[in-house]
Amino acid sequence: MQSRTFSWAWKSVLTLALTAVDVAGARGQDLKSFEQRITTKVLPNGLTLVICERPEAPVFSYSTYIDAGDVNDLSGQSGLAHMFEHLAFKGTSQIGTTNYAAEKLALAKVEAANNAYQSEFQKTAGQNAAKLATLQKALVDAQAEAHKYVVPNQFTEVAERNGATGLNASTGLDNTEYFWSMPENRLELWAWLESNRLADVVPREFYTERGVVMEERRMRTDSNPIGRLVEQFLATAYVAHPYGRSSIGWPSEVGQITATEAIAFHKKYYVGSNIVVTVVGDVKAAEALPVLVKYFSKVPGGPRPEEMTTVEPKQFAEKTVVIREQTQPFYIEGYHRPSYHDPDDAVYDAISDIMSNGRVSRLYRSLVRDQQIAAEAQGFSPFPGDKYPGLFAFYAVPLPGHTPTQMRDAIHKEIEKLKDSDVTDAELQMFKTRTRADLLRGLADNQGLANALAEYQTRYRDWRELFRQLAKVDKVTKADIRRVANQVFLASNRTSAEIDTETASADRKKDGGAE
Repeated sequence: MQSRTFSWAWKSVLTLALTAVDVAGARGQDLKSFEQRITTKVLPNGLTLVICERPEAPVFSYSTYIDAGDVNDLSGQSGLAHMFEHLAFKGTSQIGTTNYAAEKLALAKVEAANNAYQSEFQKTAGQNAAKLATLQKALVDAQAEAHKYVVPNQFTEVAERNGATGLNASTGLDNTEYFWSMPENRLELWAWLESNRLADVVPREFYTERGVVMEERRMRTDSNPIGRLVEQFLATAYVAHPYGRSSIGWPSEVGQITATEAIAFHKKYYVGSNIVVTVVGDVKAAEALPVLVKYFSKVPGGPRPEEMTTVEPKQFAEKTVVIREQTQPFYIEGYHRPSYHDPDDAVYDAISDIMSNGRVSRLYRSLVRDQQIAAEAQGFSPFPGDKYPGLFAFYAVPLPGHTPTQMRDAIHKEIEKLKDSDVTDAELQMFKTRTRADLLRGLADNQGLANALAEYQTRYRDWRELFRQLAKVDKVTKADIRRVANQVFLASNRTSAEIDTETASADRKKDGGAE
């Protein structure tokens, strides 16, 4: 399964929306046209269905969008949302088992064995090594007994055997998505499969998957210098908000998450009021809607989970992280910025585009082409998430012989230009034109549209907002860019992090170590 660290969703969605409007005259893809082809229905359990009729090919794509991600993990349970994403592919009481009644009893014994092991393992004093070994063996034996009833990968195999392609899922900081494409004559099978794994969850092979997530962490973070740097960078930039917490989870917490906690997470967040399901493709709403209502009405109802109340306090002092080791040097810095609800959200998109989009962007021309000090240099926003106030980040990868300090100085020089003088008319127009052009490609893709509709329906409670972004982009001015740059890109609002290989070498010399 995918697990996103960088959230690019808003940029791609915005691109899709703008092109849809821009080519309206030629292709009839304006808001009015979409309103004629899109049907929305909220079920009694609170779940929202969005169906878009696009009969160009006999296929459909879908997105199930859960408004919960890593940021919703409880304190002490980081990594839980990601763990549940894995669990969703393990099947239900009807798929993935040879005898669910017997398996259910076996899984209860696994959970009891794990609880007994964890109780002894967590003792800070008086831990009995022999007892711990005995309890660990009991857990392994219980897992082996439960595994006898498992039909591995049956959920995925059923879907793919019936034509599913692009079958995947993604856990972000702010949301979890499940998606694939399928022949239109398999719509009812899909509805049965998807609704069942939302409503009929089984903690099958949970502790095996916990080990898989731990290995993902080792590969993506613990064994990856840039992964470690970014984790420390965010932990430093945030002092209160969960955006500063490890997205995949801290090792001590991931390693102790239980199936009971995962089921509790599901019960709280996988309720109809927190879910949007979109279907885009060769489907007729009049025929499809009764089928979808039949199956997705089985998803449990319940109150919409409460919104995050933690607000990151204003940063008033520059913060720095330095990792010294013999590896590729790297530099990243970030400035706190508001959420997507802010009136200046499109201004941040403009800054990102002008600074970073392609070979004509300011950072590429300055650091890569002209000075030839960096292999890559970009700015992007928002990071690490987009639902809550995030960061506007810049990073650069030094070429051999150049340092993170040079990257920092060069980036700051380009930022000061934004603050001191207006961007050109050509740069601003290029941002608007390029955004429209990019959208044209996204509009033709059923999966991209399904994802976009699901996200906008969730974030704004109305998918039509997807097509209302054009006005916000068109209103961005040169003065807006200069104003926002001066408000946000301040030293007191900055957190920076770097991998400094030269300092590591110098430190070893100073300490008498070998070069």
